[in-house]
This record gives sequence, C-alpha cells and structure tokens, in this order.
Amino acid sequence: MHVSAKADYAVRAAIELAAAGPGPVKGERIAEAQQIPLKFLENILSDLRHAGYVQSQRGAEGGYWLAGPADAITLADIIRAVDGPLANVRGARPESVAYTGSASHLVEVWIAVRVALRGVLERVTLADLVA
Repeated sequence: MHVSAKADYAVRAAIELAAAGPGPVKGERIAEAQQIPLKFLENILSDLRHAGYVQSQRGAEGGYWLAGPADAITLADIIRAVDGPLANVRGARPESVAYTGSASHLVEVWIAVRVALRGVLERVTLADLVA
C-alpha cells in the first residue's frame, strides 16, 4: 500500500483537531505542530470540510474543528476524503480488473488486499489515536 503525503498529512491534521477538543484551531498551529506546509494543509482542510469531517470559521476567533465526534470518524473516512478509494488497481476497482492466463486469479488477491485494508482503516477512529 502506498500512503500519499496528502493522506498522511490529512490524518495527522485530523488527529491534531481531535486532540485539541471542540474549539477552533488555527491552521498555522496545526501546520506547525505536525510540520505540514501551510498551503498544502489549507487545501487538505478544504477537502475535509467539503467531505463533512471538518468545520471552519474565518476571523480572529476562527479556525478548524471536527464536524463530529472523534470516535465516529475513521482513518478510512479521512483518507477517502482526500485520496478517493482506499485500494485500486491502476485507478480501477479491483473487481473490475481482468487478467488472462496464469494471472487470472490475481483479481482475488487485489480484492482480499482491499478487504484487509478496509478492515484496519475502518476500525481505527481518531479518538483511538488521541487516547
């Protein structure tokens, strides 16, 4: 599995928000705490906001916070919000890939990889990582 920089930063930013509690957290604080480039972080937080996992408010008292409880947001949720599907083969769903000859059973392996990956990432919540 390849974890993109965007997914890694998104998970770290979400954990930072979960650890901070219900109040707004400035993007600069998250960027500094997790050593994430601020412009990249702002794009990631925008993706998370559009997906409904983060809320934001502008202004002196503004910032970012989780849109729901940390125990209801999984790592899979965050990764999908910024990178799309958890596991694909050359950009396609594993069950839509076809192989011929001796590689014909490889599809079953890719499907099993996706199931295993989901099994881990859908089970771990942000709250699990803050505790």
